[in-house]
Amino acid sequence: MREILFQYESVNPTTWAYLSSLLVIGLFFKFNRVWSVRNLDVLLIIGLAPGLLMTYFGQQSINRATSIPAVAAETAPLIPKLDADPPAVGPVAVAEPDEEDDEKPSRQELLQIGKTLEKAGYIWLFGLSGLIVIRLFVDPTMVRRPMLEPNLTIGGMVFITCALFIFLMTNIIVGRPSDADMRGVREASKSSPKEVEESLRHFGPGYRMLLLVPRIPTYQLAQQGEPTDLETNEKITIIVTKTVAILANMALIAGIVLVGYRHFDNIKMGVGAAMFYFLLPYAAVYTGRIDHVMPAALLVWAIFFYRTPLVSGIFMGLAIGTLYYPLFLLPLWFSYYWERGRARFLIGVVSTLLVLTLSLALTSSDFDMFLNQFRAMFGLWLPRDEGYTGFWNYYFNSNAYRIPVLAAFGVVSIAFAIWPAQKNLGTLLSCTAGLMLAAQFWHANDGTTYIAWYMPLMLLTIFRPNLEDRVALRVIGEGWLKRPGSGTAAGGEEKQAA
Repeated sequence: MREILFQYESVNPTTWAYLSSLLVIGLFFKFNRVWSVRNLDVLLIIGLAPGLLMTYFGQQSINRATSIPAVAAETAPLIPKLDADPPAVGPVAVAEPDEEDDEKPSRQELLQIGKTLEKAGYIWLFGLSGLIVIRLFVDPTMVRRPMLEPNLTIGGMVFITCALFIFLMTNIIVGRPSDADMRGVREASKSSPKEVEESLRHFGPGYRMLLLVPRIPTYQLAQQGEPTDLETNEKITIIVTKTVAILANMALIAGIVLVGYRHFDNIKMGVGAAMFYFLLPYAAVYTGRIDHVMPAALLVWAIFFYRTPLVSGIFMGLAIGTLYYPLFLLPLWFSYYWERGRARFLIGVVSTLLVLTLSLALTSSDFDMFLNQFRAMFGLWLPRDEGYTGFWNYYFNSNAYRIPVLAAFGVVSIAFAIWPAQKNLGTLLSCTAGLMLAAQFWHANDGTTYIAWYMPLMLLTIFRPNLEDRVALRVIGEGWLKRPGSGTAAGGEEKQAA
C-alpha cells in the first residue's frame, strides 16, 4: 500500500509537453474565432516546447557524458584469452558480456547526441523567439482587444491552478541536484579575486549570491551524477534554495492573479494567465531555478504596484540588482513616469541598488572581491569572447557577430524612451516582456531558455483588456509635494480610470 500511495515520480517532460499542449488548446483556443490573434499567441507559445525539450535533453545527455570518467569510457572490457586447455575439473566459466552494458551509449556517443539536440533546440528557440518579439513590440498598436475569456469557469481554473502548483512544488521538494547543479555552490567557496572574477564571468552578470546557488532539477534522467558526499553546509544550502524557489513561485502566481484582479478588473483573466503559465512544459522543467523564477516574480510585482512609483521602483531595483538585464527597461519605465512619478520611481530604484551594493560590501572579504561583485551586478565589463553556452557556442562563436546584436538591442531599449509617445499599462506589459526576451539574443549563457523572464508578462499581455486610459497622469497622484487642492482631483481621476 505504501508503494501505491507514496511512490511519486515526476512526469517525463516530453509526456508533459503533449498533455499540457492539448490542455492549453482545449482551455484557451477560441474555436469560434479560428483566425484571431489569441489563437496565434497560443500556437506561438506551444511552439516553444519542441525547442525547449531538444535543448533540455541535449544538456542532460552532455551532463551524463561528462559524469562518465574518461578512462573508464575509453577502456573496453578485456576478456582473457584462453591459450591452454581447460582443466579437467569442470567446465570453464567464460564471462558473457552484459547485454545492458552493450546497450548503454558510450561517452562519445552521449556527447554527440547531446550537442546535436542542443544545436537544433537553440535554432528552433531563436527563430520562434524572434516571432514572439515582433508580436510583443507590435502589441501597443493593437487597439481593438475583444474579451476572449478561457473556456472554463473560474472555479475549475482555480482548482487546476492549485493542483498544478502543488505537483510542481513537489517536484522541487524531491529534486536532487547533480554535480553539475552544485557547481555554483562550490564556486562560491573561492576566495581569491582572480577565481571570483572567473566564476562571475562564467555565470554572467547579476548578483553573485543568486547566481551561485544550486540548480534544483525537477526532472533528471536517472539522476545521473548525483553527489553522494555532500557536506553539511551544502545540504543546508539545498534546503534553503528549495524553500526560496517555492516562495518565488508562490509570489509569481500571486502577482499574476492580483494583476488580473486589480488592474484588469477581471480575476478570471489573472487566474487564466497563471494556469497557462504552470501548464507550460517549461514550468515543469525549470520551476526549481531561482535565476529563472525570482526575476519574473519581481517584474510582475513591479507591474502590480505601477500606481505607486516608489514601490514599483523598489521592485525594479531588486530585479536589476539580481539579474542586471532589467537595467535596459529603465528608458521605457522612466518615460512612462515622466509626466508624473519619475522622481519617486527613480528614488525607489536607486535606493534599492544602494542597499544591494552595501550587502556586497558586507559579504566581501576584501576590496578586490567587492569590486568584482559590483562589476558583475552592473555588467561593468567587456562582453566575453569565450566560454559561451547555448546558441553562441555553436553558431557565430565570436564577438564580431554578438556585439552587433547587443548594439541593436541597446538602440531598441533607448528608442522606447520616445516611442510610443503616450505610454499606458499595456505598453509597459508588452514592451517589458519584449525587451526581456530580446536581451536573451545576446546573452552568452543559454540564451532564449530563460522563458520565465518574459512569459508571465506576455500572458498578461495576451489576456489584458484595453488599457489606454491607464496613463501616469490619470492613475498616479502628485506625490509628497502635491499642490494644495489637487489631491481630490487626482483621486477622482484614479477612481475613474479604475
